[in-house]
Parts: sequence; structure tokens; C-alpha cells
Amino acid sequence: MNRTVLLLLTALALVASPCAPAAAGGAMHVAYTDFPPFHSQDEQGRMSGLLYDIVTEAVQKRLGIPLAWEPCPWARCQERVERGQADALVTVPTPERARYTVTHDVPLYRKERALFTYAGHPRMDQILALGGVADIRRAGFTVITYVGNGWSREHLAKAGVRVIETADLDSIWPMLAARRADLAVECPPAAWGAMRGRVPEGQVVQTPVVLEAVPFHLLVGKGSPLAGFLPQLSAILASMHADGSMERILSAYR
Repeated sequence: MNRTVLLLLTALALVASPCAPAAAGGAMHVAYTDFPPFHSQDEQGRMSGLLYDIVTEAVQKRLGIPLAWEPCPWARCQERVERGQADALVTVPTPERARYTVTHDVPLYRKERALFTYAGHPRMDQILALGGVADIRRAGFTVITYVGNGWSREHLAKAGVRVIETADLDSIWPMLAARRADLAVECPPAAWGAMRGRVPEGQVVQTPVVLEAVPFHLLVGKGSPLAGFLPQLSAILASMHADGSMERILSAYR
């Protein structure tokens, strides 16, 4: 039996026999920093965001574990989980974080760095054929980004790609629409959110070219009584992909 089928069968079993959160110590306390459009809190204390929606659906609604989201600076979020002051955080697994957390097999979400360009670019065929950063450099395309974008500095500028920097993420899109550069490399949900109200529809297009896809997971502290739910979470996430609910969540942020 392959792994996908096994995960789906496990998910069906969970639906028939939901978990009892009280036996696992009650609410899962998730340390987070505002990171729109992935998770953030408004002035009224209401949470929203793509990763917030996925975790809420999978953990709270389907596994029956209440969630308590606790805002703090990012370095402090990691310290709180390491010290057992919070149960979990949502981020990218790394060897350093694996010292004090455990996680699940199926990612919550893969954060893509996709290529965007302006509508009607005269070299669109070449853009669609790009396979990576080296191709961008060889083709002589200019990439627009924002000041302080460490990924762009490390992966584009250092590789010899011509990079133009704007003051912030929001400024990228009007300048790309005005043909001040050839490309932008950004995560689609963040990009479309930043474009809304700033760029008329259809002036900027997302291409199918993806330079990188970074997996985001729920990382649970090794000492948390809720760590034992993680194998079930993988099954739940597989079922969300199978039944279309994951696509419904993602489509709300395009």
C-alpha cells in the first residue's frame, strides 16, 4: 500500500473517531509574529491568513485541538517553544529547530518564489522558458525587488543578475506594471495581496516559472503533550488535498 493511500485511510479513521483534546492537555499554544498574508492579527484581535486558515482547519476543526495564537517577536517565538513556554510555531524545518521540535511529513504549504512579469512582455517566450537564476542572468533580464530582501541579494545579485530595489514590497508592482523591470520574484499570495488596489487587473501576470518552493510545517516542541498528534496531522493534510478543501483555502489568497 503506497503512502498516500495509507494517509487517506488514516484520515478517514480520524473522522470516524475524532481526537479528544482534553486528554492531550487542552489548547495548543502557537507562538507567531505578524506575517501577512500568512498569519496576522487585526486591531480587534481577529486572526487571519493563509497558514492560519490551514492550521485552523487541520488542527482545530478536524483534529479537535483548540488553538491559542500568541503574538511575540520572531526570535522570542522560537525561544518560547524551545523552553516549553509555547507548544508550537509555523515555519520552515531546519536542523537547528529539529533540536527542540518535531514535525509532520506532509507540509502545511509550500511557499513558492514565482516569476512575475508585465503583461505583453516582448520576450515572453524566453521568460516562460527560464529554468533558474543562471538563465535569468544569461538572458539579461532585470529583476525588481525591495530594499532588504536578503534572498534576492544572496541568490540574484550575487549571481550577477541585475537587480533594482524599491522602498518596499508594495512599490514593486506599479513599477513592474510600468515596465521599469522585466521580472519580479515573489511568493504569489504576498504578491497578489500587495497588488490589490495598486495595479489595475491584468497589467502584471504570474508565470508558471517557480525558482524555489520552501515547505512550511507546524513545529511542535519535543516536550509538548501535543506532539503525539503529528502523525495524524499528516493524514489530515493529505485528506484536505484530496477533498479539495486545501485548494479552496489557497484560492482565497490569489
